[in-house]
Amino acid sequence: MTTMAPSGDVLPEVLPSGRLGESARPVPSWRESLRRIPDGRNVVTVVGAWVQVLGPVAAAVAIDRWWAYAAAFLLMSRAFVLLSILGHEAAHRLLFSARRSNDLVGRWLLAYPAFVPFDLYRRSHMAHHRDELGPNEPDIGLYARYPIPRSSFRRKLTRDAFFVSGWKNLKILLAALGKPSSRALALRILSVQAVIAVVFGAVGHWWLYLALWLAPYMTGWRVLNRLRAVAEHGGMVRSVDKRRTTHVVRQHPLARFWMVPYNTGWHLAHHVDSGIPFRNLPALHDELVATGWVTPDIEYPSYVALWRALASG
Repeated sequence: MTTMAPSGDVLPEVLPSGRLGESARPVPSWRESLRRIPDGRNVVTVVGAWVQVLGPVAAAVAIDRWWAYAAAFLLMSRAFVLLSILGHEAAHRLLFSARRSNDLVGRWLLAYPAFVPFDLYRRSHMAHHRDELGPNEPDIGLYARYPIPRSSFRRKLTRDAFFVSGWKNLKILLAALGKPSSRALALRILSVQAVIAVVFGAVGHWWLYLALWLAPYMTGWRVLNRLRAVAEHGGMVRSVDKRRTTHVVRQHPLARFWMVPYNTGWHLAHHVDSGIPFRNLPALHDELVATGWVTPDIEYPSYVALWRALASG
């Protein structure tokens, strides 16, 4: 069995500390402040995300040149990153303090536009957090067997980039229409997609939905999603020590723009305490470093460095 998990000799036992308990979770007095959800700021964040989602399409139509549509295609892969990461925040009930508002926005403005069945995703994702890489890990297919040969890694990304993985996921949604137990959910997702298609058509080009929404979802988004997912848990192992379940990667502006917005790159902090809203994950990470629990020995200097290690099998 291969693994990417760090060995015990680079995992210092320095807890508990003043602000962190034995498992690295914040102590109650500090956690209370970290747990606050800024509803007003998050409204602006959701609106800002949709401005970034629709902006490339509007700009391409206004410029109406082939290169503008090509640039929009690339940027629309990132659109699904924005929607999915904020949808993930809503799945944790951390986007808005009012549960009804949180779930309403999470379903209809974030998850369904990104083809995600929100409530099913929430149940699956909570199983992931209950026991990362354990026997009931729902995403084990994404994380297992790393490091792998470079040729295998390249094949996975090629399948993602050329519609294979995207079509596999789309087929599941279409098949759900034929099952009474899942038909209502599939229709909700497809109704949102129909609204998006109508809006794109109203801009003036019927093919915009296919070229600048469906195609990026089935190609570029799949690549970005895999690269992010394996950078979170690829090759790690089941453990009560989250340093052995979740990678630590130094955050840089380009990666945060394309792949890990909304502080999702501080992923070890998120798994240490999944009840902390995204705005406060850097503060928790800084405390993990300050106490000596996270050390340079387990931090990758960039995502590229981690992907190279993941593809070194």
